Amino acid sequence: MTRRWPIVVGGLIGVLLAALALVVLVPFSVLSANPVMACTISPPSAAPSATAAPAVWPGQGSWSSDQVGNAAAIVAVGAEMQVPRYGWEIAVAAAMQESTLRNLGHLGADNDHDSLGLFQQRPSQGWGTPEQILDPRYASRKFYERLLDVNGWQTMPLTRAAQAVQRSAFPDAYARWQSEAEQLVAAISDGLGIVCTSDGGDGMPPVDDEGLPVGFMLPADPQLRAVVAFALAQRGKPYVWGAEGPDSYDCSGLMMAAWAKGGVRIPRVTAEQVHVGVAVPSLAAMRPGDLIFIPGTDGTMSRPGHVGMYIGTGSGWRQYLVQAPRTGDVVKVVAVSDWRERVAAIRRPL
Repeated sequence: MTRRWPIVVGGLIGVLLAALALVVLVPFSVLSANPVMACTISPPSAAPSATAAPAVWPGQGSWSSDQVGNAAAIVAVGAEMQVPRYGWEIAVAAAMQESTLRNLGHLGADNDHDSLGLFQQRPSQGWGTPEQILDPRYASRKFYERLLDVNGWQTMPLTRAAQAVQRSAFPDAYARWQSEAEQLVAAISDGLGIVCTSDGGDGMPPVDDEGLPVGFMLPADPQLRAVVAFALAQRGKPYVWGAEGPDSYDCSGLMMAAWAKGGVRIPRVTAEQVHVGVAVPSLAAMRPGDLIFIPGTDGTMSRPGHVGMYIGTGSGWRQYLVQAPRTGDVVKVVAVSDWRERVAAIRRPL
């Protein structure tokens, strides 16, 4: 699908124009009522009923105003579809590679088959009619629909996730745009006033509480014993996003409360907990109390959004963790092997 065009290197997008700043004062409109993730966006021109993102965006470096505007349409559609931010970055990077963020019509002899638009989607391959594909919002929505059908896309490298959608003859080409896509998405997100909230769920298939394994023993170290014992004592209490106890917890609230019992103060949220203490190099090197991070419903491998605590092993040396999984579930013990393929980081608060 990929059509080769001269490479355009965009600069960092700077402060948005004063005119744009005026529209971000408009009261937010809610784009979704989904309890897992909901995004709000300020300008009415980017609301679900709109046909395009704001008409005037500042050009920066080699990215023209039109190119930045096309990227803004991609981001706005991703937000209203509740796609996590990493998905916006994948989509913008894909469009940078496929069309250099230009909404390309048919180019005659230079055209790659019947490829059109920001993502070079082909009518003959079921992406839609030419008129639909040349609508940036429609094209963006189709990209996200196919991305969301890719199992495990949130834990994939950007180039692999983009390739799973685009099926390009040059599967590694998207990686070169990752840094620039992240920067452009950040600036556009700020300019549109996008705010997304999530319950921080684990994003895993539901599993039953494993219970304490046969042969399990609390750590001998008094401090670690206090930490792990407290976390295990919360089993059965409901997950409530933002809760820190004593009757309910979210994932990071449970970790903070447990480590407080060991006399160690750690940050409140997962995004900050992932930087505490020291890194643990592998699952085999863990000791009870270590924090294990996975992407969860709204994070990535580089920015994990969910956390659990390693508690130790049973008589069969199988490893276990305790966690607060998601809205509608309760604090429970699960096997570390359930998380093995998604582990983004392991930290030891001490």
